[in-house]
Amino acid sequence: MLKFLKKWFGSDPFDDDDDDDDFDDRSRAPVRIAPFVARIPDETRVYAIGDIHGRADLLRTIHDQIRADFAPLPASWRKIVIYLGDYIDRGDDSKGVIDLLLDNPLPTCESIHLKGNHEAELQDFLVNPGGGHLWTQFGGMATASSYGVQVPPRISAEARMQELRDRLLEAIPMAHQAFLTSLRFRYELGDYFFTHAGVRPEVPLNRQRPPDLLWIREPFLYYDGQLEKVVVHGHTVMETPVITPNRIGIDTGACYSGHLTCLVLEQTSHRFLTT
Repeated sequence: MLKFLKKWFGSDPFDDDDDDDDFDDRSRAPVRIAPFVARIPDETRVYAIGDIHGRADLLRTIHDQIRADFAPLPASWRKIVIYLGDYIDRGDDSKGVIDLLLDNPLPTCESIHLKGNHEAELQDFLVNPGGGHLWTQFGGMATASSYGVQVPPRISAEARMQELRDRLLEAIPMAHQAFLTSLRFRYELGDYFFTHAGVRPEVPLNRQRPPDLLWIREPFLYYDGQLEKVVVHGHTVMETPVITPNRIGIDTGACYSGHLTCLVLEQTSHRFLTT
């Protein structure tokens, strides 16, 4: 898989020197399957969707699968779709992803939109373009392109960042900016805690800090102790979903693998939909 990614990007997109390294080489190890005892309330089905990263085409496909999946349910059942963040960057249609989400694609479901670190970086850049090189290194130029924004190359780096910010503020619709502002850091239901990246172990869930919810990897990923709830997260790319006693990771690298993963939870059962 990594060889393929190098061929596509022209270099290793998950170089250890990149603080936004989303790849975990433990994907080469077998996925641990653990007894599953966490529970969702009765007559409720949850669909949690992993990192989309500009792949509006895959999001449409997973929505179609979700519609087909819940079609046999009684009308009285509660259906919840939880998006785990990172809607933008890297893929070529970030604008299309947000357009699709704003269009209420699953009107019979409750929709929960969580914030990813990429949305946080874009918002930071729109306020402080001086730090914009970080966002652009994380795939932000693909997002700018999806909004039709280009900047002249023959100006200083600082001027380019300022120009990029100004053009983005003009190009990004106010509805999209409001969407970014409305994103939540967390959502809880039954025995599950949903967030973008994970949690800091041994800190109560009600005291988790946004930077950890958006960015954490270690010590969360290797933590084998008990958490208050099972954490469902994205952020760290694995070839297949990861299930451990305390977490379920569902970022399967949609922007380059073509596999957008959706976790389906009902009572004490779990399964997956994938593009």
